[in-house]
Amino acid sequence: MAIKHYRPTTNGRRGMTTLVNEELTTRNNPTKSLVTKVNKTGGRNNQGKLTVRHIGGGATKKYRVIDFKRNKIGVTGRVASIEYDPNRNANIALINYRDGEKKYIIAPNGLKVGMVIENGEKADIKVGNSLPIQNIPVGTMIHCIELKPGKGAELCRAAGTSAQILGREGKYVLVRLQSGETRKVLGTCIATVGVVGNEDYNLVNLGKAGRKRHMGIRPTNRGSVMNPNDHPHGGGEGRAPVGRKSPMTPWGKPALGHKTRKSKKASEKLIISRKTKIGG
Repeated sequence: MAIKHYRPTTNGRRGMTTLVNEELTTRNNPTKSLVTKVNKTGGRNNQGKLTVRHIGGGATKKYRVIDFKRNKIGVTGRVASIEYDPNRNANIALINYRDGEKKYIIAPNGLKVGMVIENGEKADIKVGNSLPIQNIPVGTMIHCIELKPGKGAELCRAAGTSAQILGREGKYVLVRLQSGETRKVLGTCIATVGVVGNEDYNLVNLGKAGRKRHMGIRPTNRGSVMNPNDHPHGGGEGRAPVGRKSPMTPWGKPALGHKTRKSKKASEKLIISRKTKIGG
């Protein structure tokens, strides 16, 4: 996978880069039976109130239904194509199963058209195969990890992400995540062997504001340039400092160093070590 650089013919082109995704075998031609419509909300709830800022506009796109549960046990499938998905930064793969059913999965690095994949306890340790995490050898890189059996993959679904199996402890398996966090995962949960592809996605330089708008992301204003009734940092003559002990959100809550994770006792007790500190 290569990154294409452009000549600075315009200000928008200067510094712009795009991915030359040689893995893709088809473009803008998804399987109709696996596509649904997405309604734009503009960040507003069912009452019309703005609940999520900086959302609006963007190119029209359809949602590709992804098989995160991988519950077709004992039925082999063949990779028909590697496709682009506008709803995520990872590529997806179309799988044709022997019984005639078609499904999309997250495309791991190294998955090629024509390869055969399988699901279930008897599946081989091969890229793209999905099986219970307790059946995967220690040291294997995995992705699309379940946290509750049968719920579907929740962890390591983004481009270039993966986790590593460190060991076993009773009915649990020790897994080190991309963030550096080490946690226990129930051995009966499903995971897929390999690393999610399209790992160069985070190296792309958008180059101009328009590309951000095409993604449906609207501009962000600094709080210091707002009025005091709109943001705690606003007001004052000229450029004024924050004037508080720590920066605040628009709603008056601490913006730096404040824990926002909700207490989930069932999940908290399975975490062995927290995320790795930046620079530490």
